[in-house]
Amino acid sequence: MLPAVSPFLVGVVTAPLVKRVAKPLARGVIKSSVALTLEVRRAVIEAGEEIQGLTAEAAAAKLASSPRTRGAEPTGS
Repeated sequence: MLPAVSPFLVGVVTAPLVKRVAKPLARGVIKSSVALTLEVRRAVIEAGEEIQGLTAEAAAAKLASSPRTRGAEPTGS
């Protein structure tokens, strides 16, 4: 028959071991999360710039083919 070991004693013995393993693991997870966040942010910015460029091209093409602007002379000074 095994001697009864209090859960408190088990916690006292295992807490330092868990801390040694959990701290580097948590640090690695956090570093990976930050790196992933920065990569996603960069990709979103690039995609936004690409969409803005396509929108500008489409607007310019639409204005160039518009009957109102085809024969119009530029106004201004």
